[in-house]
Amino acid sequence: MASSLNGARVVATAAGVCLALLVAAAGANEADTGAPRNLRAATVCAGDTVAGIPPRDAQAPEGSEVARRVQHLAGVARDALLRAELLAGNIPQFLRRSVPVRIPGRDRAHPVELTLCVLPDYLAVGSDRDFVLVPLGLEAALAIAQRFGFVLPTPHMVDAIYEAAPVKLAPLPLPAGDEMRSTAYFVYHTELIGEQRAALPAPLGELTSGDKKDLVLTSRLWTDPGRVAIYGWHRSVGMPIQPLSTVHGARYSDYSHGVRLVSDTAYVNGVPRPLRELLAEAQTARLLSDEGPWPQLAARLAGLRSLLATQAAGP
Repeated sequence: MASSLNGARVVATAAGVCLALLVAAAGANEADTGAPRNLRAATVCAGDTVAGIPPRDAQAPEGSEVARRVQHLAGVARDALLRAELLAGNIPQFLRRSVPVRIPGRDRAHPVELTLCVLPDYLAVGSDRDFVLVPLGLEAALAIAQRFGFVLPTPHMVDAIYEAAPVKLAPLPLPAGDEMRSTAYFVYHTELIGEQRAALPAPLGELTSGDKKDLVLTSRLWTDPGRVAIYGWHRSVGMPIQPLSTVHGARYSDYSHGVRLVSDTAYVNGVPRPLRELLAEAQTARLLSDEGPWPQLAARLAGLRSLLATQAAGP
């Protein structure tokens, strides 16, 4: 399994990305607010948005070694080890920078520039030279996001990320069955994704989509607690393989799942705002989700994490 991971031909560079949701009146031009939009977005999505991710220790195990340690584990037990590695900063360097991406706004009368900063790819453990993309259960994913100062995306954000991504990978489904939840499956899937990327003229760390389904935020997590919500794995713009689904329990994960993190600090016209506030306000919430405003999101997420942690500790 470790040799399978090492066989992936991945060329890595330190990079990252931010999702810039540029909401502007149709027909607005660069002169409306001064500096070029991509420069303004790059400035607000600078390194502060990833400051909560700890540095990687020089002695941290490589991705293939972590995969070897969890090769016979699954579910909560595997999540616990992967969570410990990620929270200790055992994350590749390419997930530690940001770049802007835009989508148009809907309101000509009230143009506003909104920028979200996201990781360029899904959570991975290891180094740039040797890493593996890791699926997680919902409780572990939410806990890591909260510790790093991030949240999970909404389905609308996932669509925007795919549309904006310069690297669009074709989904690579593997045969369904009990093995799809195994460590061997998600290590092998990382290798296949690495081979896809190696054939492209794009460095590791550019905004990438199409390689995984996303764990997402949806009101269903609170109306039907104890489930995980998944969405995405796009074939093309507007064509995800996976519609929004909460069919699986919160502990479930398989090789096709990924954890994409969105910074809890967003920017409105260059001014930092908590993303949870933007999701609570009608004008901005409708650009981030199709489920309407979500008031008190921080408290609701804290309650959900507490519930899931209690369930994870049970039999």
